[in-house]
Amino acid sequence: MLSTYTYPSYAYARAPELGAPQVRHVPLIVVGAGPVGLAAAIDAAQLGLPVVLLDDDNTVSIGSRGLCYAKRALEVLDRLGVGQAVVDKGVTWNVGRTFHRDTEVFSFNLQPEAGHRRPGMVNLQQYWLEQYLVERAQQLPAIDLRWQHKVVGVSQDGGRVSVDVDTEDGPYRLETDWLVVADGARSPLRRMMGLDVEGKVFQDRFLIADVVLDGELFPADKTERWFWFDPPFHSGQSVLLHREADNVWRIDFQLGWSADPEAEKQPERVKPRIRAMLDSQGFQHIGFELEWVSVYTFQCRRMKDFRAARVLFVGDAAHQVSPFGARGANSGLQDTDNLMWKLALVQDGRAPPQLLDSYTVERCAAADENLMNSTRSTDFITPKSHVSQVLRNAVLSLARQVPAGRVLVNSGRLSVPSAYVDSPLNTADREPFAGWMRPGTPMDDAPVTVDGGAGWLLDQLGNRFMLLVFAQQALDAAQVAALQALAQDPIGVHTLVLLASDAPAGAAPAGLAHAIDAQDLARQRCDAQHGTAYLLRPDQHVAARWRRVELSDVRAAVARATAQP
Repeated sequence: MLSTYTYPSYAYARAPELGAPQVRHVPLIVVGAGPVGLAAAIDAAQLGLPVVLLDDDNTVSIGSRGLCYAKRALEVLDRLGVGQAVVDKGVTWNVGRTFHRDTEVFSFNLQPEAGHRRPGMVNLQQYWLEQYLVERAQQLPAIDLRWQHKVVGVSQDGGRVSVDVDTEDGPYRLETDWLVVADGARSPLRRMMGLDVEGKVFQDRFLIADVVLDGELFPADKTERWFWFDPPFHSGQSVLLHREADNVWRIDFQLGWSADPEAEKQPERVKPRIRAMLDSQGFQHIGFELEWVSVYTFQCRRMKDFRAARVLFVGDAAHQVSPFGARGANSGLQDTDNLMWKLALVQDGRAPPQLLDSYTVERCAAADENLMNSTRSTDFITPKSHVSQVLRNAVLSLARQVPAGRVLVNSGRLSVPSAYVDSPLNTADREPFAGWMRPGTPMDDAPVTVDGGAGWLLDQLGNRFMLLVFAQQALDAAQVAALQALAQDPIGVHTLVLLASDAPAGAAPAGLAHAIDAQDLARQRCDAQHGTAYLLRPDQHVAARWRRVELSDVRAAVARATAQP
């Protein structure tokens, strides 16, 4: 039990399929009610796709586990309806500091520029995130959330997937068009299907201690991430310090591969380490209580293909990374953000099943980037040879004296948005653009004015294809009529006209949604001129862009973005 959190107990319900004469068919099943599985189910429901969500437990995750949620993940959670709750409860931070022994050698700011709704990072224990997602799922009639329904078998015959489920009242079977697997790193379903993950297992152990302090280490508005290499209070190893909600602090101590996991979890071994850390930083007056303790190892691995016919793997079931860089849950949320709009279009008959192949193409590329950065961080933090350690310490010493050496310090390259720049769904630019907002990248947020009130650009986009048209003056009648016609296409492309802050009165087009680029930040970031248009996918990634758009261009780009022939 935790002193700062009371675990909910969700009620088991008897399956209506028990004793039925025929196997029931459902469009979509998601297995695993962790953050990624819940996100997948909520996204599907909001897109109009009914879903059965199965989990073999009846509560949220035990221990805080996942902790850091990056700006892009927060934007995804906003669309799912829980972003504000996470930000309100969590601890916001942007600045990280890295120390070698007792000297700062490097610092970074995750959000060096203004004009973004969400911060670089929010820290929140995973059980709170899961609770908010469960509460959101319970609001959606399209989600049939079943607790203590354990999947014990899965098979597919090409056209459908059969799922065998065990419950306290007996077994039953469901058939589904699509199965999304979000049952974690050990993934029983992946093993049932004879599939595996490939990669590297690191031979090192870390102690996680969640600690409730009776004082403050930072002012409430200046929370930071601190990382030490070879600190005086934990010689020869590394230590990471984060703040969480409810004045709980996460401390990670590197232990080495030879450490005894059971012995290191004992309070008599953990408390002296924490006391030494606090005392060395001048916090002798602060007391603490242990909230949760664990010892973990980690790996950097992924499946070769995230799609097995009608079964799709997301989150840790598909890929695992080390915790350095906060790439686990953030990557899993981006998996579902990428997958669910495609699945909804395919299920609705508006896109061919081949569209789902792009899920593996795009998310495997993202996983490889995460694995590369995670492996590099881990190799730097935990050198496995004398030569590697000498080189690492030389880099740290150089960073103390030469600013240019600081870029070599790697205490965990933190999660960044995935950019699908090589995706087959992209339409290549035919005119030059400046900046990074090229096809495949997620659209940056920016402050806008809507109906006279302050708002944010991403809130205006939604889960749909959107044509963002920049205007510094009124569009002509022919342009407006052409843009209105797009909404009647089979995919249904909506249009948002984004007016410059100095656009003349009366420039807003009749019959089209519009907003004002309040600080002209969107125009700057998109290198936009009058008439520039960006086609955005339902996951808000750029599919195409033009200096001046024609209907035929938009339709061709939508066809490409939905894998149409």
